[in-house]
Amino acid sequence: MEKPTIITNNHFRHLKYGNEVPEKIKKEFNHLTDGEDTDGWIHYKKAWYHISDFMVMSNDHPFGEGWDGYSSDSFFSGTLLKYSNDGESVKMGTYM
Repeated sequence: MEKPTIITNNHFRHLKYGNEVPEKIKKEFNHLTDGEDTDGWIHYKKAWYHISDFMVMSNDHPFGEGWDGYSSDSFFSGTLLKYSNDGESVKMGTYM
């Protein structure tokens, strides 16, 4: 199986708190319970994500080492996530 192309700028971005997220966006994430929406938000490529949107993956996953989770956009593309050592920020990437 051929490895997918991964595009990233390798920059870590701080996770956002719920009070930094527009109310319109929070309404779209109505599956989050009270308390879950207070932190763990990510703004990446003009889209909002919550860390609960990402599936955990192991190092032997086809995306390769160095990524902690993924969220699929389609069968062939999606977004990758890598936590910083302190867990306060994440590196994001796009796979296709």
